[in-house]
Amino acid sequence: MARNSNSRTSKQQNETERYRQAAEDALQQLDWTIGYLHGIKKTDISRALAKNRSFIRKQLMGMSEEPLPTQQTDET
Repeated sequence: MARNSNSRTSKQQNETERYRQAAEDALQQLDWTIGYLHGIKKTDISRALAKNRSFIRKQLMGMSEEPLPTQQTDET
């Protein structure tokens, strides 16, 4: 019975890791989108997305906030 429990735990850990990786990949895509929108002077949209990104990182993923270059400019 212990082996079955270990197998189940391992599968859950693998699944958790897959979801974490997918979330990080989505955040990278969001980073690119924010940078692109900022580059084409859509700063209101990029600022709103940057706030959403910050919330996701801090509240949902338990990660520290990582400022984007677009969050550090005078335009935002």
